[in-house]
Amino acid sequence: MTGCGVRSLRYHLESGADWVWANEGNPDLQVVLNTNLSQGITSGSYRITHQDAIQLFFSCAQQQDYYDLIDIDSFGAPMPFANTALWAIKLGGLLYLTSTDGRTTGGHALEKSIQVYGACARRHPAVYEQGLRLLLGCAAQQAATRGFHIEPVFSVFNGSIHRAMVRVVAGTWQHEHYGFLAYCHGCGQFRTANWRQLGQLACHICSTAPVVSGPMWLGPLHNVTYIDQMAALATSWHWPQQIQRLLAVMGQEADMPPYYYPLAEIGRRGQMDIPAKQRLIEGIGAISNSHESNYRASATHLDTQAIKTNAPLAICLDVAKGLQTR
Repeated sequence: MTGCGVRSLRYHLESGADWVWANEGNPDLQVVLNTNLSQGITSGSYRITHQDAIQLFFSCAQQQDYYDLIDIDSFGAPMPFANTALWAIKLGGLLYLTSTDGRTTGGHALEKSIQVYGACARRHPAVYEQGLRLLLGCAAQQAATRGFHIEPVFSVFNGSIHRAMVRVVAGTWQHEHYGFLAYCHGCGQFRTANWRQLGQLACHICSTAPVVSGPMWLGPLHNVTYIDQMAALATSWHWPQQIQRLLAVMGQEADMPPYYYPLAEIGRRGQMDIPAKQRLIEGIGAISNSHESNYRASATHLDTQAIKTNAPLAICLDVAKGLQTR
């Protein structure tokens, strides 16, 4: 899972890690991996192995050798490595998960999503976010089996790969952040539900039976405090404007509902031209101010042509139609 060692080098050179264990499943990469790490990391500050990751994590647990950060970057989904990594991580440590299996999390392989994530992944307009929330939900459930819970630090989708970093801490099960997402293909409305509400998910707007995904993580995608700190560093380090804009959007979307509405979907359902994103966001905010409805809206990094909002889709359509006449 280490490849040629680029990320291992970055952890040492850029993040200040004082010791790195690079484990790569393919022993044929041993020469190039050793060459690369030896040029950037001082001898004695790293270790290279070619073990099965599950055996490696259990070996760490047996030796009470626990780590501040474990980065699992495998092909496809990171399960069952996420489960066994919990045996090798310090309490308060960071678990960084990567998934490249967008087909499964996008609702194209229902049986596989149940097999891999222990959850149903159905098709709907917000499947990019669904991939992150299935990843986080699986991590939360696995941590709960050990008496831990997770706190997302940040979650990122780059167009093809889902990544989520979580802090593993001691604590009680966060049932309010773990549940289901229902989507009505008839009227286009999303809603969330917990276990007790599963039998009450009939759409109250139209007669279409909604499709239900989950269970998954329904809580915040990011920790706003950490995102603000990352944004401040990005500014002081003069990182590219693209990264600074990304962090700004992540801060805005952090505590929004667990779904988004693509602008194309709003345009299709309203039978109108696609509204300008920023004007739509401001329009929803204006509705909230005038009606005391507490509606909020923001951009999302998951889809540059989409918005996140707690307003019903019907409100979004009304606002978008109103913008057409201005």
